[in-house]
Amino acid sequence: MATPSLSRSPCSKSDDAAEPGQIGLAAAVSIGIGGMVGAGIFSILGVVAHAAGNAMWMAFAIGGVVALLSTYSYAKLGAAFPSAGGAVHFLVKSFGDGVLAGGLNLFMWAGYIISLALYATAFGSYAATFFADPHSAVVIESLAVGSVLALTIVNAFGAKIMGRGETIIVAVKVAILVLFAATGLWFVQPKNLSPALWPEVQSVLFGAGVLFIGYEGFGLVTNAAADMRNPRAMLPRALYTSVLLVIALYLVVAVTVSGNLTNAQIEHARDYALAEAARPFLGELGFRLVAIAALLSTASAINATLFGSANVCYMIARDGELPGRLTRTTWKDATGGLLLTAGLVVLVILCFDLQGIAMMGSAAFLLVYAAVNAGHLRVLKQTGANAAIVWLSLITCLIMFAILSVYTYQQQPAALVALVLIAAASFAAEWSYRRLVGRRISLAP
Repeated sequence: MATPSLSRSPCSKSDDAAEPGQIGLAAAVSIGIGGMVGAGIFSILGVVAHAAGNAMWMAFAIGGVVALLSTYSYAKLGAAFPSAGGAVHFLVKSFGDGVLAGGLNLFMWAGYIISLALYATAFGSYAATFFADPHSAVVIESLAVGSVLALTIVNAFGAKIMGRGETIIVAVKVAILVLFAATGLWFVQPKNLSPALWPEVQSVLFGAGVLFIGYEGFGLVTNAAADMRNPRAMLPRALYTSVLLVIALYLVVAVTVSGNLTNAQIEHARDYALAEAARPFLGELGFRLVAIAALLSTASAINATLFGSANVCYMIARDGELPGRLTRTTWKDATGGLLLTAGLVVLVILCFDLQGIAMMGSAAFLLVYAAVNAGHLRVLKQTGANAAIVWLSLITCLIMFAILSVYTYQQQPAALVALVLIAAASFAAEWSYRRLVGRRISLAP
């Protein structure tokens, strides 16, 4: 089997020249929205409400500011160093060939695996509402695993099909969400949004930390750079457009949900809270309509993240941090890295619940984004970025990570321990693999 070139998706197996511009602006924005909306609104709305209560819209706003600051770094880095590897390439460019860059890249790949497990578990939770017992763990896990396997097959057919599928799915789910929000705002009960019911500031910050995984999907846009037409111009536009649209969507939907449900009602239907919020003004039809939107949303998040994580795994293996065989195609256009990623996602699904996965995922990406910003400070002359903004982004990521770590320790100590072990294993694996095979990280563009 041939090893794919860097000018195309790593899921491509042909030795022929890659089709230029496989992913346009609409598809690139769709990848970003698909990676974000599937987590923030559908997957962890109940988890955020548990922390921030009826002030969860404030948590989404705070998380959006942190994400927007990091978007600046990604846009500047992506324009200067366009690559299918996205942040993988940024870290190597910033820190050079060493265990630090290698370990961070492995840890980031683990973060994508955790994210995929979150989206798949949310898919299973919403799909289970169409069965007699929506709280059955066996049913939820079976549906979650099935979604991962099905969308791995979709990704095996290449970036072009993936991009077209994302555009259609995102258009449908955003239309349903806009309908939900536009209708629901007319039925909001002001008493549910009363400042008198707001929790303490620290609870709102805890909620902002937990939901950060709802914004991390914008980084997937940089993984599609190698398949874009003119990525230097298109990538920044796609990043800013997707993040700003998602911030606006999150705020409106959060207000609609908090205004139509009490905190107790949201807690009772935590795993499918958004669908439950449609019941007061749209009835059972609204519940089913939003549940269908949730299935499309989480499916598109799995689809987009599988594509991005396959790129991450491919770049890591190509650069010498994982076995080179993971860059080779195994079936259709699927690399060994895509199949390995899917297998590890299934393992996480079977080991943790939705809340624990959400906390681990948010913490992991806050650290990764902090590392990308720290590395960006080393290459400012090449990117032309404003140092003050990059520093601010780095500091806010670290502050949110510290806040989330405290909350995770209080709520899910096992998840915090697991995250520490994953981080340690990432650096240990990088160090061991280097000593075992003597490979070095390639600095090729």
